[in-house]
Amino acid sequence: MPLQPGLEALAMDQKGYRRGSFQSSTSDEDMLEIAGASLDFSMADDDPPLDREMGGFSSYNGGGMNGTSTMMDFLEEPLPGVGTYEDFNTIDWVREKSRDRDRHREITSRSKESTWALIHSVSDAFSGWLLMLLIGLLAGSLAGLIDISAHWMTDLKEGVCLAGFWFNHEHCCWKSNTTFTDRDKCPEWKSWSQLILGHGEGAFAYILNYFMYVIWALLFSLLAVLLVKGFAPYACGSGIPEIKTILSGFIIRGYLGKWTLIIKTITLVLAVSSGLSLGKEGPLVHVACCCGNILCHLFTKYRKNEAKRREVLSAAAAAGVSVAFGAPIGGVLFSLEEVSYYFPLKTLWRSFFAALVAAFTLRSINPFGNSRLVLFYVEFHMPWHLLELVPFILLGIFGGLWGAFFIRSNIAWCRRRKTTKLGKYPVLEVFVVTAITAVLAFPNEYTRMSTSELISELFNDCGILDSSKLCEYVNDFNSTKGDDLPDRAAGPGVYTAMWQLALALIMKVFITIFTFGMKVPSGLFIPSMAVGAIAGRLLGVAMEQLAYYHHDWAIFSGWCSQGADCITPGLYAMVGAAACLGGVTRMTVSLVVIMFELTGGLEYIVPLMAAAMTSKWVADAIGREGIYDAHIRLNGYPFLEAKEEFSHKTLAMDVMRPRRNDPPLTVITQDSMTVEDVETIINETTYSGYPVVVSRESQRLVGFVLRRDLIISIENARKKQDGIVSTSIIYFTDHSPPLPPSSPSMLKLRSILDLSPFTVTDQTPMEIVVDIFRKLGLRQCLVTHNGKLLGIITKKDVLKHIAQLANQDPDSILFS
Repeated sequence: MPLQPGLEALAMDQKGYRRGSFQSSTSDEDMLEIAGASLDFSMADDDPPLDREMGGFSSYNGGGMNGTSTMMDFLEEPLPGVGTYEDFNTIDWVREKSRDRDRHREITSRSKESTWALIHSVSDAFSGWLLMLLIGLLAGSLAGLIDISAHWMTDLKEGVCLAGFWFNHEHCCWKSNTTFTDRDKCPEWKSWSQLILGHGEGAFAYILNYFMYVIWALLFSLLAVLLVKGFAPYACGSGIPEIKTILSGFIIRGYLGKWTLIIKTITLVLAVSSGLSLGKEGPLVHVACCCGNILCHLFTKYRKNEAKRREVLSAAAAAGVSVAFGAPIGGVLFSLEEVSYYFPLKTLWRSFFAALVAAFTLRSINPFGNSRLVLFYVEFHMPWHLLELVPFILLGIFGGLWGAFFIRSNIAWCRRRKTTKLGKYPVLEVFVVTAITAVLAFPNEYTRMSTSELISELFNDCGILDSSKLCEYVNDFNSTKGDDLPDRAAGPGVYTAMWQLALALIMKVFITIFTFGMKVPSGLFIPSMAVGAIAGRLLGVAMEQLAYYHHDWAIFSGWCSQGADCITPGLYAMVGAAACLGGVTRMTVSLVVIMFELTGGLEYIVPLMAAAMTSKWVADAIGREGIYDAHIRLNGYPFLEAKEEFSHKTLAMDVMRPRRNDPPLTVITQDSMTVEDVETIINETTYSGYPVVVSRESQRLVGFVLRRDLIISIENARKKQDGIVSTSIIYFTDHSPPLPPSSPSMLKLRSILDLSPFTVTDQTPMEIVVDIFRKLGLRQCLVTHNGKLLGIITKKDVLKHIAQLANQDPDSILFS
């Protein structure tokens, strides 16, 4: 697929997907091209098509059908399919919340009638918490499985454990009698050259290990892209842009389905193990939301109400970040700050509970064997000094510049992938990028190791027993106090590590641009943190050496005496990681909380805050959008950003349709149109709904009816209500209009009519209209003048207007 993260551009001019012979496409939801092939999403999983639900609805060609002999007051009973939404459409938040309130009132009133009704009321109230428990358990279990599998398969590229092939390198050497310094060279673990040639030294052994590393990387990545392409095209990318869009009320059937969950879980392990510059943290949010969506089907109130389901998905996103970083509080704040559109207080509590259960489950599994929730948990012992805020702010500036550079470059590359032949060859693209990454990564030990291990090493505060190159200092001290080592002169190992890290930084900066958005699951958190951590460690070591050799300078003399432990390079790496992640995603509060939950150090909040805010300011000065918002705009999703101000002086009449010289607005009259007239309107137009007026002459507004509801209702009336033919009158009033006795039976459809559509006058400032759309989650708003219907404004119209005023292409908004 040319687009990250999971949807190809909508083919607006192609034929629509059909359900039987009726063309049910609208102008906003035609057909998607995914990975070069057209997929028919009318048969998306987890949402059975209406013909199965209703035992019919196989065609809609306006022809009559033999009805049953029983007369019925049509639509007095709920009809399957009415009140639901087409794929790639936006839900009506107001209607969904109103339906939930009615359901809740009914349950509450019935609870006083009998004990059974009271039990039902209690179980209904408790079902939300039970659902959160199940989501937390499932998300935590899957995260543990992914962590363990990815760790093992990453090590498989370098060798295998003779004691049991299912052990990764670290677990394999646990029972070994080797010394601490040689703990990675235990006899049970054999590299591929040792296994095949019998020895691990020499040029040929190196070449063999190199070859096996590249072959395994290519195998993992090719398997991942083929699984995604063949079984679940939605499993690619990060998933967060789509989840943000879904939480704002958009419908993408199958995006959170069972196949997507299965394939994303498997391919995430493969993609991370291949050594590509990507992380598993973003996709884990998608995995958790899939868990939430699937488990919603167990509970009627969440299965049948799209707004309630989105509250659950907000909590699931929090659980996803909780298990990704071992940061339950950070997960709740991430869901609130970054992905959720509607986040009431009740959802806050449930998100907290889901994140708690997920973190507890992952902790019980203990995937890393260190009783920690993440691989790079560290603790620093020395406090930071006020003067260190200067290098911390410099790291913030670097993070902002890197974030802005990455977003522009990645979006340009993804747009190129979307508009050229490159998008037609996703497997070849993954193959080439993986080959380049593996070939460049192997010679450098800091790019050869997994990115999580790299971050862990960069965050590490050097101790007495550390054998890493980063800790090869000249030891000219006689004694130490506990774990605190004084600042020391850098040895040859440190200088070698600095050069290798500088090369790793250049590679990560550029290769990540081409990796994010490919047709494999790819998160951006870990690569961004790695870039920042490398830059931070380089700056930290430079500051440490400066303080060691020039401790008598004025900036050091007050707080850094000779032989003291003044500078902690690992802290600089952590601040740099936060700065780069903030520059790319524009997170602030949740980012700081996630980072201090990672390190267990509350005293480092101020450096993290300073770096996060600086990176956001610098990045915002260059470009306002974070990476997820940029991908939402690239894909044309109907996401109305709540953070941006609308400051233009336009009116509703400037945006509404029909415009001047356009055909008049298509309307349905309340009691004078036949079934055939309405069917003609449905067949000749592509709108998702129609205003209902008293008459064409008066144009006084009665209500609004959805296209989907009309189709289903007329089709069922033809089957089940006797005497309904093409000449039957459709009426939306309480009482039927007077007609001659010889007239055919009339069809009453008042129950599908929205009698309280939102209306504004033609002189309403667009600033207010945009605010109404944001805060109420509207799909459309009708425009009147002196009580008469003038036109309609849809969410798509608002987005196109905003794009036009920002000098962007309004046709980039593909959906409504």
